[in-house]
Amino acid sequence: MDSIKICVIGLGYVGLPLARLFSTKFQTIGFDMNQSRVDALNGGHDATLEVDDRLLQEAIEKNGFRCTTDIEEIREANFYVVAVPTPVDENNRPDLRPLWGASETVGKVISKGDIVVYESTVYPGVTEEECLPVVERVSGLKFNEDFYAGYSPERINPGDKEHTVEKIRKVTSGSTPEIADIVDRVYNTVLINGTHKAPSIKVAEASKIIENSQRDVNIAFMNELAKIFNAMGIDTNDVIEAASSKWNFIKLKPGLVGGHCISVDPYYLIQKAQVYGVLPRVMFAARRLNDGMGEYVAYQVIKLMNKKGVLVKDANILLLGVTFKENCPDVRNTKVVDIYSTLREYTDNITVYDPWADAAHVKHEYGIDIMNSGLEGQAGKYDAVVLCVAHNEFKHVDIRSFLRNENGVVYDVKGILDREVIDGRL
Repeated sequence: MDSIKICVIGLGYVGLPLARLFSTKFQTIGFDMNQSRVDALNGGHDATLEVDDRLLQEAIEKNGFRCTTDIEEIREANFYVVAVPTPVDENNRPDLRPLWGASETVGKVISKGDIVVYESTVYPGVTEEECLPVVERVSGLKFNEDFYAGYSPERINPGDKEHTVEKIRKVTSGSTPEIADIVDRVYNTVLINGTHKAPSIKVAEASKIIENSQRDVNIAFMNELAKIFNAMGIDTNDVIEAASSKWNFIKLKPGLVGGHCISVDPYYLIQKAQVYGVLPRVMFAARRLNDGMGEYVAYQVIKLMNKKGVLVKDANILLLGVTFKENCPDVRNTKVVDIYSTLREYTDNITVYDPWADAAHVKHEYGIDIMNSGLEGQAGKYDAVVLCVAHNEFKHVDIRSFLRNENGVVYDVKGILDREVIDGRL
């Protein structure tokens, strides 16, 4: 283990926490193509807030951790970890370009005897069928003769300060039994709760994809129940609390399914399943239902406004939160945008407030101007308020104070507000 020199490629929500952790036991360098990101990290600040600045500065000053965009600086590594995004395109088909690009980078620097481990979420077969042939082509080396591979799926939960990377039990795998042992030992060196060594890379890949697909299907079921109970005039939260009194009931809540994992990863397995002649009807239906929840929420708000005699056309509406989840600056694939877009068909007077999101990034990604401060100055201005994200900052705010009058509507997407405060919720 003393000879291991690690390079983590991709320093986002997954790569940076892992690289910082590895640096506590191994010589570690981080590689990313974004120069401004690298400069900020070398300066001791992580804009994603996944790594506390104090820990990052400690890694730099005490452990010699550094980040770079210069490929020549990562040539001395012998254990490469790829942690780049795996998005889908506009047709929800897997977009492997980031993985291909990262594999080309590895191919340019990998040497005989080196190991490359992929962490990006993919369908079974991507590592061996899509990524490693690129490494072979660029490097001129032979897989499983000159260099080796592993797969250890990421399990980072953005914004979660309890299940941090060092506490996560990770799945590991390798391209040979011997390499699987090495990969497993490397990860076990830094993980508190150890690992589960899978029998093959494909099994490890499949284990990750079903983790997120299972969550997606379960949440879709709760969203469908919410639609049914809302139509019946029954409070879904009350139903869930009652059902939770049974010992084996799985307590989940309805909600918006955004972000870069649950709302994206199932499409990878859906696409690959169809190649094998299997139509994954349950997964496909879950994705379609969850993808439509932002629009559903918007129309629920409009319905409530109509019932209370509030004119929807040109109404002033406040959306609280734009990130895909609470207490996290991540806006990737946020479904709050769907609420915004649907309401924009009726009014241009929509204010989006989020103290966590980067306003410039939201503007660049979605073309939406947001507020980061000054919420206290918004009292008495709105015809409707929609609590979209359960940031801590919103839990003790007088939501109804933002309404023009008592006829205004408060809608609680996250189900965290007291019943007497709201007019509707999922």
